[in-house]
Amino acid sequence: MQIFLFLLPQLVLFLSVMLVFGIDLMGSKEKKWLPYLALTGAVISLGISIYLYGWMDFEEGTVLGGMIAIDSFSLFFQIFASLVAVFITLLSMAYMKVKSPYQGEFYSFILLVSFAISLLALSSDLVMIFIAFELLSISSYILTGFFRHDPKSSEAGIKYFLYGSLASAMMLYGMSLLYGATASTNLVEIARGLVGIDPSLNWVVFPAIVLMLVGFGFKTATAPFHQWSPDAYEGAPTPVTAFLAVGSIGAGFAILIRVMITALPEFQMNWAALITGLSIISMTLGNLVAISQKNIKRMLAYSGIAHSGYILIGLVSWESSVLGTVFDGLSGILVYLLVYLAANLGAFAVVTAIEHKTGSNQIEDYAGLIKRSPLLAGTMAVFLLSLIGIPGTGGFIGKLLVFGSALRAEYYFLALVAIINSVVAGFYYLNVIRYMFFQPLDEPAREEIQVPGSLSVVLVLACVFTLLMGILAQPFIHFVQTSLKLVLS
Repeated sequence: MQIFLFLLPQLVLFLSVMLVFGIDLMGSKEKKWLPYLALTGAVISLGISIYLYGWMDFEEGTVLGGMIAIDSFSLFFQIFASLVAVFITLLSMAYMKVKSPYQGEFYSFILLVSFAISLLALSSDLVMIFIAFELLSISSYILTGFFRHDPKSSEAGIKYFLYGSLASAMMLYGMSLLYGATASTNLVEIARGLVGIDPSLNWVVFPAIVLMLVGFGFKTATAPFHQWSPDAYEGAPTPVTAFLAVGSIGAGFAILIRVMITALPEFQMNWAALITGLSIISMTLGNLVAISQKNIKRMLAYSGIAHSGYILIGLVSWESSVLGTVFDGLSGILVYLLVYLAANLGAFAVVTAIEHKTGSNQIEDYAGLIKRSPLLAGTMAVFLLSLIGIPGTGGFIGKLLVFGSALRAEYYFLALVAIINSVVAGFYYLNVIRYMFFQPLDEPAREEIQVPGSLSVVLVLACVFTLLMGILAQPFIHFVQTSLKLVLS
């Protein structure tokens, strides 16, 4: 019964996938209810996840032959995955209604990728990790190329698939090396097998770490494994771009944390050095290239690469001896993911509304937005200020915890690079705000933008959440600190 209750949110998402697919086959009259059916399934899954987190006391451990981990870390990402499903479904309703008649398939895959996120976070065995990883990846490839009559969407899907296939192959090879060194695919058993390992086997473990980081780096859009990101973000349907920016990256960090901390604590010096390099490259490259972008989706893609670099700082700074304190590294990562979810999904909701009205994603088309839609301009300003890390927004709290963990661990150079990059990022984020508030309209008679009801809900919820995280941060910090229990033995 405990296992069934713990897996109930995943079961609800999976049953919702089957139900949406099934009703889609019944006929055209029923298809208008599909978005609401998908939203209902996502909301029920979210409600169950919150209930389990707040009121159920689970005995931590692994089940189903060691394939699934029962811990608070898994529950956090169950909530995260359900939130992603709710927001992306709301964000898609008005957009997909006019863009494609194939809504049954679209909403089914949105629920399926959300299911894959939670399954990946639950995984405590290399075999299960790879299965969940591929389920997430293949579903994401399909969603990215969903507009098959749009050359940009098709190109984005093909590029994403090619890069993803190579990254998955390298990750799988790294997993096979780790299995060869320890004779186990279970993360806890791998950690035990690596204690006091024969030094001659290090030549197997080191390449395994590097190859697995390729796969995880691809999923988190970390440089230099980011090449798929700009084209996929630009060509994919905008709600799918929002998912790639938040859901896919969140799933990548979930499994990166679990594998490195659960299976490879004995080699922390090695993977921390590699991740430090990836963090610096990601922050610097992402911010510098974002400055020159004219398309807002590509700009957000490169800024996402930079944010992945910031988040990696928390993992580099992790120390088991300080786990549970404010600046333990992992607390910063989870807070940052929550902040990033709200701010980025809110920003893409604005992008969706503008694209829905103008058919364009050029930054110059945001000129005079404050006169055309005060709601869009005002909320977009809040989201961009949060992504910069301005005090009073959730982004400031996320960066404070992540950068503070680097200072606590005496990674002063890494913290300095992150702070400098945050200043650089302000240039291109504030440039969008300049266009919205201070750039005059090219056409004074341009029509006002009417925001659909579902998008308005996303904008308001994301904006309130972003501001609450900045003003009343302690409840959120407490929430993530209670989510740091991983199965380690």
